[in-house]
Amino acid sequence: MAQAAGRVAIVTGGGSGIGAEICRRFAQDGLSVVVADRDAANAESVAASIGAGARARTLDVVDEAAVDALVKETAEAFGRLDVMVTSAGIGIQKSMLETTEAEFRRILDINVTGMFLCGRAAARVMVGQGSGRIINIASVAGMRGVPGRVAYSASKGGVIAMTKVMAVELGEHGITVNAIAPGPIETALTERMHTDATRAAYNAASPLGRYGTLAELAAAAAFLASEEASYVTGQTLAVDGGMGVAGPLFKV
Repeated sequence: MAQAAGRVAIVTGGGSGIGAEICRRFAQDGLSVVVADRDAANAESVAASIGAGARARTLDVVDEAAVDALVKETAEAFGRLDVMVTSAGIGIQKSMLETTEAEFRRILDINVTGMFLCGRAAARVMVGQGSGRIINIASVAGMRGVPGRVAYSASKGGVIAMTKVMAVELGEHGITVNAIAPGPIETALTERMHTDATRAAYNAASPLGRYGTLAELAAAAAFLASEEASYVTGQTLAVDGGMGVAGPLFKV
């Protein structure tokens, strides 16, 4: 996908999974990428795999001062910040009755407050330059009632709502804000967590009958970051194989 030369992106949660794949895709498209992750070793590994044009930074997204410092450092080093992808997030599989207050608060803190802090810091730079793209990684769990995901679903529903408000407030400054809502995606995490029964249920619920790939998800981020998406804002793009729009799947 064509990208303007010299563009710069920060990807939080860039040290693994979805964030890492987005970093690699952005680099292929010619962007300079800051791989930001709590795990310094993972961030360094991803940046090294990309090579020139990538730098690794350790970041805790709920540390307001650290977020502001990273964005400032990036803008000063490159002279601009074009894309912020907020991919850092956590989740648990636990019933509402068993979820503790501490677990609930921790998930909302990272998944909602962390995204807010990163988006706000990036927007302050983007407002000054009159352009920018903010892409928040949500989830189809924020759009549906998924058993065992009360905290995670609440957090991702908050991300989707926050994305809309950010888009409305920042549009006049030439900044677009969108979310991506992944469905079941083949990652190291789903490989460990999803049982055969879980996989069968997800596959049965999807018109495409399979899990998505990291490359397919990164392609959606590449589109939203590109000039081709210049008139798209406030949207949540579900990358879920049609699972969110399907009714009962049976042959007529």
